[in-house]
Amino acid sequence: MSDYIVSARKYRPDSFESLIGQDNIARTLKNSITRGQLAHAYLFCGPRGVGKTSAARIFAKTINCSNPSADMEPCGECESCKSFAEGRSYCIHELDAASNNGVDDIKMLMDQVQIPPQVGRYSVYIIDEVHMLSSQAFNAFLKTLEEPPAHAIFILATTEKHKILPTILSRCQTYDFNRISIPDIVRNLRSIAAGEGISIDDESMHVIAQKADGAMRDALTIFDQTVAFCGTDIKYQDVIGNLNVLDYEYSFRLVESFLEGDYATPFLILDEILAKGFNAQYFISSLGSHFRDLLVSRTGGLEALLDFPDSLRQRYAGQAQKCSVKFLYDALDITSQCEAGYKAAVNQRLHIEFALMKLAFLVKDAASSAVVTAKAESTVSAPAKPASAPRAAVAAFAAPKQIEVIAPASVDEPIDIILDEIDIAAPVEAPAPPAAPVEAPAAPVEAKAPATAAAPARKAAKSGASLSLASLIEEDTPKVVQEQKVSDELPSDQKILDSWAELSGQYEDRPRLSNMLKNAKLSIAEADGCKNVSFAVINEAQKTWVEQNFLRNFEAAFQKKTGSSKVRLFVDVIPEEQVEKKAYMPSEQARELIDSNPEVREFVSELGLDIR
Repeated sequence: MSDYIVSARKYRPDSFESLIGQDNIARTLKNSITRGQLAHAYLFCGPRGVGKTSAARIFAKTINCSNPSADMEPCGECESCKSFAEGRSYCIHELDAASNNGVDDIKMLMDQVQIPPQVGRYSVYIIDEVHMLSSQAFNAFLKTLEEPPAHAIFILATTEKHKILPTILSRCQTYDFNRISIPDIVRNLRSIAAGEGISIDDESMHVIAQKADGAMRDALTIFDQTVAFCGTDIKYQDVIGNLNVLDYEYSFRLVESFLEGDYATPFLILDEILAKGFNAQYFISSLGSHFRDLLVSRTGGLEALLDFPDSLRQRYAGQAQKCSVKFLYDALDITSQCEAGYKAAVNQRLHIEFALMKLAFLVKDAASSAVVTAKAESTVSAPAKPASAPRAAVAAFAAPKQIEVIAPASVDEPIDIILDEIDIAAPVEAPAPPAAPVEAPAAPVEAKAPATAAAPARKAAKSGASLSLASLIEEDTPKVVQEQKVSDELPSDQKILDSWAELSGQYEDRPRLSNMLKNAKLSIAEADGCKNVSFAVINEAQKTWVEQNFLRNFEAAFQKKTGSSKVRLFVDVIPEEQVEKKAYMPSEQARELIDSNPEVREFVSELGLDIR
């Protein structure tokens, strides 16, 4: 058998330049070496497989190198570099704290620290997985870590910084290593594949990089596994099959089905995915991630948030243009709710299928809403003619014919009505013929019509009997007369107070509002040509409640009652010290009664009663 070495060891970084994705840390360490500002203790922390131990070895090798390069890289030719590469260095020591975590192990290390290095300037002690040390070992290590010999440097590495004692952290320079980005992992995999003579496409490398979750060591391990499965010619389908990764193609097909309003195809796709052994929750999570990527692709300036090869980016951009932002927002909401409620669902497959149906109906629902909105807008935007109230009343009982009502500028003037082929509704079995043009009497309409004039007209309309045009005009005319005019004149303060009393009485059917308005303290001020009326409530919660729900309606009604558009309403809060305190509890009421009545107080004192 050949001496095979896995890629994670074969391509382990041996210089700062080959350290992937940790440029800021490499630069800081090289600058400290150049300036001779070396600390006696360092702490390297971060996720697994991001280069903590490798950086510690490179740093230790560089500070002992006899001929470092101009940019502080180890030469690899001196005795210190060679001895380290061959594993026989006496100035660089590594300790695995996972298996040597007792007090005795730390005491042996402390004894060894006193021995100066035979080759090189420093004795470097790399303690890996330092968080595994026991509390007694940490305490025994404190003094040595704080004041080590001048030739000793400690480099501690850990993946769980929170487990280290604060007294240890305060004695170390801490370097936080980041997860390696997908582009950096892909770039390193591409160079390794080229060196090994392996053919691999970008999509496959991106799948491996995403599966590695920011760890270069994991990416190289997955790469070796893929090479063992596929050989030297690696294809995308082989990679996703070997790594059990859900293909992007499923998500693209699902979205196309949703856009077409097809809910049957997603059911079949879900069944196919489950038959391949994928977890149903992983399926809905992948679908949600796909909608997120589509939203990012559709929004300009967010391309940096997509970790995809160029070919896949173009495909996402193409499908994103077919989706509206509203559709993607609603789809993300549905998938998020489905994923959140998956574990609590009794029938989990039905739970996901129901979410797929809702996604399929999003486009149809949006189209239906658009049609309804368009119809409503066309109805609202239709040209309105003067005196529309009589016209609407006639149209409610007549066939769809042309009706035109021309009203004068003043109620006291006569109303001329011109009807073109108007047909008042008659019994269905005997429709009435078109009536001739009718002209209303020239006599002015009375300012006050009987209040009961509208009742016979409505009753006749419900019974199907013919209605006279005069009755309709008589019904609607008083409404025009009764409408109160609003002017631009400032009302007097007395008018404002009287109108406020009328406003509070308007809400007698809602006791809470009515009491609040009656008990509110008014303050009137004139500013910017308006009368600013402020009414105070007892707390901020009540103020917010009024502003959000009633203030606009209050102001409109108040302007009508005062007859002026120059009135503005504002809500204030009574200062806490001015709020009248009321006794609610029985003990408080009893205490208030005793304090206000000397006879009761004397009676309680004589009987020796305890008021609680």
